[in-house]
Amino acid sequence: MKLTIQHLSKTYPNGVQALKDVSLTIGKGMFGLLGQNGAGKSTLMRTIATLQDPDTGEIDFNGIDILKNPEALRRVLGYLPQEFGVYPNVSAKELLLHIADMKGITQMGERNDQVEALLQRVNLYDVKDKKLGGYSGGMKQRFGIAQALLAHPQLIIVDEPTAGLDPMERNRFYNLLSELGENSVVILSTHIVEDVSTLCNDMAIIGNGEVLLTGSPMEIETSLNGKVWEKQINKSEYASHREKYKVISNHFHLGKMLITVVADDMPDGDFYKKAPELEDAYFNLLFDRQSVMS
Repeated sequence: MKLTIQHLSKTYPNGVQALKDVSLTIGKGMFGLLGQNGAGKSTLMRTIATLQDPDTGEIDFNGIDILKNPEALRRVLGYLPQEFGVYPNVSAKELLLHIADMKGITQMGERNDQVEALLQRVNLYDVKDKKLGGYSGGMKQRFGIAQALLAHPQLIIVDEPTAGLDPMERNRFYNLLSELGENSVVILSTHIVEDVSTLCNDMAIIGNGEVLLTGSPMEIETSLNGKVWEKQINKSEYASHREKYKVISNHFHLGKMLITVVADDMPDGDFYKKAPELEDAYFNLLFDRQSVMS
């Protein structure tokens, strides 16, 4: 089971080049597509999901030419877009049954069993008869996850799926996605580093419509072994440290600013070595990218 993307490019009528010669090979399991808002993630997801055509390039999923035969792909696709609408005056169960019918689950008993099971998995069973207009943002997101999983899709695309989920719901969703990755190709598109580091065994970082880096999260993390340093400073010292060192990120801890620096050797005696995380590698790549562009 494999998705192959070759030389995909897309420029919108307003002149924005959303994708620039994107090529990826994605196998069974969880694949993370990590990038900032506006990096081109959603354009790539919509193109794979057959919702828009690229200007150039090819996409193949298990022998299906997606661009020439979109209907064949849609029969094995589950898709959760970044933004989606619901019918407010219909219950979750009613709408899921309708979507299941459109996905080709024609036997009423099978359709009902799938819908009931999915409502249990996304923790909406107790409110299955409540009108969707009364759902919270997190509940609607869980409904979106359920509709994406109808009919046992072979290719599952989830675009910013944890937006609007509280920590407990996010953990439940992580567990659900990890199960799905055992039998399907699952693409998780997100700007949240934790989503990728928690779930994915392979990933790509995308920026300005281009694939900047591919590999496993562990490989990308360990590329910075021995090069990540932290130091606690006063906020007033931040500008001078940015001028002197390669400061890739900062955050506050107990009222003090904690900066993260990448350097081959200890920058000064007040720094201490930090075990690199995926977030550090991601910020380091963005720092280098911005330096080149400027």
